Amino acid sequence: MLTWTSSIHHDGSPVYVRATGVVGERASIRLRTATDAPVEAVYLRSCPDGEQSIIPMAPAGADGVCRWWEAAIPLAMLRTGYRFLLRTQDGTLWYNAAGPVAHYPTDANDFKLLAAYHAPAWVRDAVFYQIFPDRFADGDPANNVRDGQYRYGGRPVRARPWGALPTKQDGTREFFGGDLQGIADRLDYLADLGVSALYLNPIFLAPSSHKYDVADYERIDPHLGGEAGLAALRAALDERGMRLILDIVPNHCGATHPWFVAAQADPQAPSAEFFTFRQHPHDYESWLGVRSLPKLDYRSERLRELMYAGEDAIMRRWLRPPYRIDGWRIDVANMLGRQGPLDLGHKLGRGIRRAVKAENPEAYLLGEHFFDGTPHLQGGELDATMNYQGFTFPVWQWLGSHTIAAGGPPWADPRPMPTAAMAAQWAAFRAAIPWQIATQQFNLLGSHDTPRLRHILGGDVALVRVAIALLFTYPGVPCVYYGDEIGLDGAGDPDCRRTMPWDPVVWDQALRSYVQRLARLRREAPALRWGGFQLLYAAGNTVAFQREAPEERVLVVARRAADELATLPVRHAGLPDGARLRDLLSGAEVVVVDGQLPLSALPGAGALILRMATDTPRG
Repeated sequence: MLTWTSSIHHDGSPVYVRATGVVGERASIRLRTATDAPVEAVYLRSCPDGEQSIIPMAPAGADGVCRWWEAAIPLAMLRTGYRFLLRTQDGTLWYNAAGPVAHYPTDANDFKLLAAYHAPAWVRDAVFYQIFPDRFADGDPANNVRDGQYRYGGRPVRARPWGALPTKQDGTREFFGGDLQGIADRLDYLADLGVSALYLNPIFLAPSSHKYDVADYERIDPHLGGEAGLAALRAALDERGMRLILDIVPNHCGATHPWFVAAQADPQAPSAEFFTFRQHPHDYESWLGVRSLPKLDYRSERLRELMYAGEDAIMRRWLRPPYRIDGWRIDVANMLGRQGPLDLGHKLGRGIRRAVKAENPEAYLLGEHFFDGTPHLQGGELDATMNYQGFTFPVWQWLGSHTIAAGGPPWADPRPMPTAAMAAQWAAFRAAIPWQIATQQFNLLGSHDTPRLRHILGGDVALVRVAIALLFTYPGVPCVYYGDEIGLDGAGDPDCRRTMPWDPVVWDQALRSYVQRLARLRREAPALRWGGFQLLYAAGNTVAFQREAPEERVLVVARRAADELATLPVRHAGLPDGARLRDLLSGAEVVVVDGQLPLSALPGAGALILRMATDTPRG
């Protein structure tokens, strides 16, 4: 039920925060409430140098149905946390990034403002596309793995025909021929889709098709085109103004890597300290007990020098010409440097950031994290994580948890996630990080590690469209997994790694056009790239939120099934009566009446993306 407290709003976007980000300068902080909210005074609470400071906020005028409050605070620290104290006729109320509470809260969910933090400027405008290189396109059949060319895991590798389905028994040892030349050949297809940045799964020399078992971090696998193939791809991307990030595996390497081969052969070898042997040579620490993936031990200063810290370190070298990659996706970032009582995760995170940003301040540092990666998203380590818990999983569970639960772990809930619970999980993961980082979080609907979206949703294309609409309108950076835009199906690994079909006859052309249109809308809408976020409604089968930028406002309404909600309350969003909004998907226009927005144009399962007319007064 909406009350006046629903009209309290602040986020880190430009409508509410004006700051240069320079240490020592002041930041202007604004808060919005309804004009009829029973607020007598507002105070801004921060904690410079660990001591609480509470200052009054000045009334900053009223506009339509909104009332504004403003104050300035110095950015004395690299990360400034702050929250608001509202004095009302009925007592005081605290308001932080998690919402209003009547008790004194911890600092954990304070709004956070970073100083001396450089965000990669290109990221917030990007539309990513993830490619599993062996399965996207075969540009040079001459470099393909031959059937039985070598043995992997004690069995010969298999060359498979394009279009055949991956098999569970041979998933890591079967090759379909995709390569870097194939990606370069299809860049016009990707540009036409609206893609501006690529994320590639590992391409370094490795015996498997997934290549997370690296045999040499300094060589591109010749079956993918080698270093020449990567340089040529870089040049082709430059012609189209497109970006590229690569997948790196610093947590472990492959058992065929010369470091590990030498360490197994001789416990006194220089690289022996890179690994943890419980009993030499065959009992050693590995990733989740997988013997082909020995875990790297970062207590070794020499290993840190080779991987990221040294002048010619691996993570620095590939940022340089002729490859000039634009960033790294760090595999299993949640496990990096962690081993029983040993926890070097934050130390390594800070060191990697210093090294990579010294090489290229615009490089994007993305970490894989299936759980809570927010401790690494405070400004000193990662720029983003793959936002599984903060976006992907709650959207899945809201739209199709019955599919996830089938055959899943015993704790999986077969019931759809309540809409309010999805919104609460979104909020929890936004509240835990600075807004500057929330806007560059890596949002996705599936990857090489998950069932495909179409499979998750039982083939329901209407729900697939709802998910895609949320992907392109939620704060953060959207990423499309190759083939999802044409309706490619697939269960869990390896079925989610099918080859890309290049015959347009088998594509879902309507779905591809939908993705294409949303990519264009995001590119053209400032509110969807750097606008704030206000949840407006989350109940029944409907969720609605506002993205607000100085240039525009956009309202998003998504519905998973028929709902009795006929009109959406929007006065608490600052929208006055008479405000006109046009759906950017259908062109239909609606008008706010008595604080309500009609939803007659919203289908039983579908989405509206509504832009407020420029001649509507700001509320």
